[in-house]
Order: sequence, then structure tokens, then C-alpha cells
Amino acid sequence: MSDPGAPLVDLDAYGGWLFDMDGVLTQTALVHAAAWKEAFEGFLKEESVRTGKSYAPFDTQGDYEKYVDGEPRADGVRNFLAARGITLPEGSDSDPPDARTVNGVGNRKNELVLEVIKTQGVALFDGAHDLVSELHRRGKKVAVVSASENTVAALSAAGIADVFDTIVDGLVVKSLHLAGKPAPDSYLEGAKQLGVDPSQAVVLEDALAGVEAGRAGHFALVIGVDHHDETGQHDYADQLRAHGANVVVTSLAQLLDDPTPPTGP
Repeated sequence: MSDPGAPLVDLDAYGGWLFDMDGVLTQTALVHAAAWKEAFEGFLKEESVRTGKSYAPFDTQGDYEKYVDGEPRADGVRNFLAARGITLPEGSDSDPPDARTVNGVGNRKNELVLEVIKTQGVALFDGAHDLVSELHRRGKKVAVVSASENTVAALSAAGIADVFDTIVDGLVVKSLHLAGKPAPDSYLEGAKQLGVDPSQAVVLEDALAGVEAGRAGHFALVIGVDHHDETGQHDYADQLRAHGANVVVTSLAQLLDDPTPPTGP
């Protein structure tokens, strides 16, 4: 029988902690979803004029989770447009944001996100800074693993870019030709850079593809972070567990305070 006063997770039991950024540390998932919606809707409007066809708009809940959350930017563009029956040439990283290419659409989305980061800043979720600080106090190694190419900019805007031992972001994923989530490649690279075996490391993720990546990488523990209550996704914790989360929390502060026994299978 579990002790109701015991910590939710033993912070000393694992040597490395790998955090996704958007939706786990920073309140940027909604920013990304809104930027994707604006970029895709602008593109689809132009495509409708060009082809005479109509296309279902981008849904910031279902489409975001299914096609772009946790994915490298170019993969997100390909995934969503493929679902609408559209295939674009790849183009290049330097394509302007109005180019009819995968990179063009992705660059438009990136332009929109950077503008929000610059003008509005980035907020942290409750418990994020305290948990990372406590892990460091205990001598644990801590990394950020994110598909975003704006990871450093977002962490800097939130004031925590310098508290991580390593950062594996979208730029690293691209330069090393790593597969995006749900493949475990980026998390395995994070563990490698920390010098920690996956069997001694924890993955913290809010995306279904991310928890799948943690499970596929055979990490010691996969913690699902459920910040979806405000969008009405009350069954999201169950989905996180079904996709591989051993434990689900609604706030990183729970990992410090204890309030409830483990919720994993």
C-alpha cells in the first residue's frame, strides 16, 4: 500500500532530467498553435484562390496535437498539408515567408512566433524554475529537448536559458539529422550529452508524440504534463498514460510538494 505522504516521484532516484519546453516549462504552446493557425490559414486561402478548391481550416486543438506538436517545423508543415491533400516543394531555409514551399510556410510561422516572443515575452508554468533549481541542488543533470528552433530565444525571454546543462533544440535536430518525435532520437541525444544512460533518466512531456518518444527510448520514467484543462481536454491525462506516460501531473510543482500518490499504470 502506497504512503499518501510519500513524494510523487523520488527526485534522487534518477541522474538526468530531460524537459520538453513548450507546454512543460514555458507557456508557449498556445503561441505556437496560434502562429501555426495564422500561417496555415493564410496559405490555404491563397491555395484556394489558386486551385479553386476549399480546404478545412487549421484546428488549434486537434490539428495542432495531431500534426505539429513536438515535430520539427518542416515536418509539421508537411504533416498538416498532407492531411489536406497538398504537397509542396521543400525549398530552402532562406525562402521568404510568402514562398509556396515547405520552408516558406514554416518561415512564416517562425516569423509570427518570434514577433510574439519579442513583444510579449515568455511566461513559465508554475513550478518550472523551482523544480529545475531543486534538481540542480541535488546534483542532477538537466536538459531541454525541444523540436523548436526558437528554444534558446524562448528560454532567454523566460530568464532560464542558462540553468540547463545542455539544450537539444530544433537546430541540433536538423544539424544531426535526427528523426523527430515520436522517434526517441532527440531525447537519446539529450541523455548522451548529459552523460546519463536512458535507464537512469526521466523525460517530461506534454505531447503524445513526446511521451511515445520517451517510451521508445526506454527511459526510466516518462512524466506526462497535462496543462490542457483550460482547453476542455479533460481526458488528456488518460491519453498521456495510454501513449506511454508512467506518471501524469497537472503542474511541475506537484513533483516538489507531493500531494497525491503516483498515477501511472
